[in-house]
This record gives sequence, C-alpha cells and structure tokens, in this order.
Amino acid sequence: MAEIIAASHGLVVTQAKDISQSSLALEADVVVIGSGAGGAVAAYELAKAGKSVIVLEAGPYVPSSEFTEDFSQAIVQLYEDKGTQTNADGDLMVLQGRCVGGSTVVNGCVAFRTPDYILDDWQKQYGLTNLTVDALEPYFARVEANLGIHVNPEHEINRNSAVLREGAKKLGISWKPFQRNIRECALTGHCLSGCATDRKQSMLVTYLPWATAHGARIYADTKVTQILAENGKATGVLAEVTDPKTGVKKADVSVKAKLVVLAAGAVQTPLLLQKSKLANSSGQVGKNFACHPSTFVVGQYEEDIHPWRGAMLGIYVDEWAHPSKGGYILEGGGAGAVELSAVTQPGLGEDFMDYMANLKKLAGIVTLIHDHNVGEISWDDDKKKIDYRVAEADYPAMKAAIASAVKLHFASGAKKVYLPTVVHAVVENPAEADAKVAAIELGLQSLRMVSYHPQGTCRMGSDAATSVCTPYGETHDVKNLFITDASLFPTSIIVNPQVTVYTLASYIADYIVQN
Repeated sequence: MAEIIAASHGLVVTQAKDISQSSLALEADVVVIGSGAGGAVAAYELAKAGKSVIVLEAGPYVPSSEFTEDFSQAIVQLYEDKGTQTNADGDLMVLQGRCVGGSTVVNGCVAFRTPDYILDDWQKQYGLTNLTVDALEPYFARVEANLGIHVNPEHEINRNSAVLREGAKKLGISWKPFQRNIRECALTGHCLSGCATDRKQSMLVTYLPWATAHGARIYADTKVTQILAENGKATGVLAEVTDPKTGVKKADVSVKAKLVVLAAGAVQTPLLLQKSKLANSSGQVGKNFACHPSTFVVGQYEEDIHPWRGAMLGIYVDEWAHPSKGGYILEGGGAGAVELSAVTQPGLGEDFMDYMANLKKLAGIVTLIHDHNVGEISWDDDKKKIDYRVAEADYPAMKAAIASAVKLHFASGAKKVYLPTVVHAVVENPAEADAKVAAIELGLQSLRMVSYHPQGTCRMGSDAATSVCTPYGETHDVKNLFITDASLFPTSIIVNPQVTVYTLASYIADYIVQN
C-alpha cells in the first residue's frame, strides 16, 4: 500500500503564478497529460519504478483548504467550463472536474469494479483477451487497498438511502450498500464540491502526493496544445501556461519525453489527438462516445429526510443491472438545495415555492443506463462539440429506469414523485405511475439529464482498423503514446467508472515498466 506523503500540507505544484519566464523547456522520461484518475495513477506507478515524470494539468491547483462546500461556487471553481459543458443540443450536462486531481476531486466516491459481464463482452467483441477477471484481480485489489475502498457501514447510509432500502425490501428487489473510496467519512454530504476534510481518497490527496514523493513534477494551469511525434514514435508535447484569473497566456512550454501518457478525459483526449493529427488511421478517434445519461427522480415524503445530511450515496438497486434484465441501476443519492433545484423540474410559481419549502422532505434516486456508444467528440469551427443524443435503442431503458425509481419511491413511503422531465410533471399516487411515465415523449429537450461518466472515445481493441489503442493502452499508430483514461472503454460499463480507470492505469503502467 502506498503511504508516502510529499508535503505536510497540500501538494508541491508549479502554478502560473510561480512562472516568470515566457518559455519553459522541460525534459523527462514520461510526460503525463491530465492529473485525474488515469493520469495520477500512471504518474505514481511510473515514478515509483524510477522514471522521471512530469504531469501537466490544464486546470488550477485548488487545495482542499479552499473548498467552500458550496456547490454553486464549486462548480465554477472546480468543473470543466465552470459547469456549463453540455452536448450540442444543450439537453445533457456533461460534468467533468477541471483541477489538479480531475473528476476524482468532485465525484461521489462510488467505487464499483468493472462488471464481469462487461469484461467478458470486451474479450469476445473487441479481442481484449488479456483483460480477464483473474488478470485484473491484483490491480483491483491494489487500488482498493490504496484508496480505502470499503462497503458502507450502517452509519454511512443516510436517511435518503435508508428509506429507499426499506422500499426495496418491500418490493423484494436486489439492493446493496455502495463501496466508496473514503476513509472515516465526515458525513458532510458535500462530495460534489470537493472534500474539505480530505476524507475522500481523491487523486489530490493520494496518488499525486505519492507521485511527487518519488520525484514527479506537477504543473497546473498548463494546457497541452499538441502531442509531438517523429518516425511513428511520441517524442513530447507543446503546452501553454495560462493565468486562471485573467486568462492571459504566461508561457509556452515544451516537454521532451521518451513516452507520453494521455489521460485528459474522454472529451479532451480525442480533441487533443485530433488537433495533433495523430493516432487516427482507424477514423475512430472521438467516435463511440457514451456517458451514462442519468436523471434524478425526486420523491416528497411525510417525514423529514434532509437529503444533504450524511454520506451522499448510501445504497443502490442492481435488480435490473445486467443488460438482459434492462441494463440500468438506481442509486440512492442525496443532494443539496442547489442540486435539487437544478437537476429536476420543480415547476414555476406556487409549484416551485412548494417544492423548495419541502426540501427537507425530499429524497433522490439517480438512474444510470448502459447506453450505446452513439456519440462523437470533434472540433467545430475551433470549438469542441459533444454530438450526443440518447439512442432510440436506449429509450426503453431510460423509461424503465424512471418507472422503477417512481415505484421505489412510493414503496418507500413517498406521497408524490417529481418526474425528471423538462415539462413539469408530478406523479401523485402509485396508480397513475405507469401511465404518466409511459406518456413521457423521449427525444430532444424532453428530459433533464446529467452525465458524470464520459467514456469510450479512443477505444481499445485488437484490430487496428476498428480501434485506437492496443489491448495494453498504446495507440496502434504511434508508439510510446499511451492512453489511461475512460476514453479507452470499448463500451459503456453501466457503473461509475473511476475504479475501472484506476485499474486500467495501474495495469498499463505495469506493462510499460515491464516492456
């Protein structure tokens, strides 16, 4: 288990404010692009193996001492595009962290292993015969030990999840407590705003400080603009340091490296490859985007729930998780006032005031579906474009997930349930639930959807004609250019992806060291 800490308070990070020269020429064995789940793990494992490592992060360095636990501030401070990143149609928020530590700083701590049936599908459909359950077991175990991943004990199941658990028992459906990467949870309920107590085992307080303890250097405010390659091999990167307060460029950066690890996330990674005109002989860079489009189904109860108190995520329902049973899961998810008013439709005027007046009586269920990889990430007039609409093939799962969430709320004691539609809709009693959900006309601007899980835009595969990366994460076209983020996933994985990313990054880092 890794346990070296680089500094007694915070991280050693070079920021824009620390740079006075107009250009920097750096050199290392490895340059890592991105400091989230995939980048931080790769940086640590390679630095521990004796490689000189430089990590470049486009976002700012925000130490946990500066987290406000105010979501309206955190989304501006810690998220990509200040929380405004959406698909091209504008009906799906695509939330990603943009800070040192990436999305691991602002996620809900949920820690699923990759389902066995997903790995089995990857082996059969994409030739990833190396990624067996047995082969990945030691890597899952490694990250679980390093990150304090454990099953929620009873005191980490808040009232929001406790009432849903009772409903699941009444319905006779399968439920389980979450596993989360957290040590001695402070039960503040502010996971999406960053963990001010450092209990969440994000990359900010684990793999990044461990990497710096082994000599890795981290540069924040530093956006990579081009990956360099010669004679079919990666040779380094070009980047720009920008003052996060003014937006003014402070310095040009060049990094000469023997190996490049790209871990900028499933949106930014393909954009950078496209801009660099690399690794796309298959034409698959940016294709096959999936994101688990989720809705937040809110029920109003007679009793006080206080959904913002305690651990944010307590239990989940996996009755319909397998694709053959529906391909969706329900997660008992607490939320604060800002989130509750943003991700559901509480109505206008008197309806809105009634909703907000009863916030303490609300409980939330997050729906996640195993969506098809129908989206594409690309440049459109020098602006990024997330071209994604829920596939018609996914409509049954979307509706089934919402219907199951409504039934679970009523079984749990809700007196009414707010549907996650753009047009205000409330289910007043169980008898009308099926009809009201069936009446939802799925399509453009019909649901209020959010995604925390972009994935799949540089998929792995054994066939270079249909994939971007080899089964070991190296791009088919460019040697010494590896990818270690969720863009590697050949398909969506239905569950929260952080553990899969940590595990693949560990696996790929070992492959690099051994070869």
